[in-house]
Amino acid sequence: MADASNFDLIVLGGGPAGGAAAAVALSLHKTVAVVERDRLGGT
Repeated sequence: MADASNFDLIVLGGGPAGGAAAAVALSLHKTVAVVERDRLGGT
């Protein structure tokens, strides 16, 4: 597991908004970590 200081953005929650935030950051060539307690996709 990577250290948190290695990411430009850490997204809490893998629902629709978190996924969109991660996608935008990736499109800007940022490093992203998504933290989700269960499954990606939200409820």
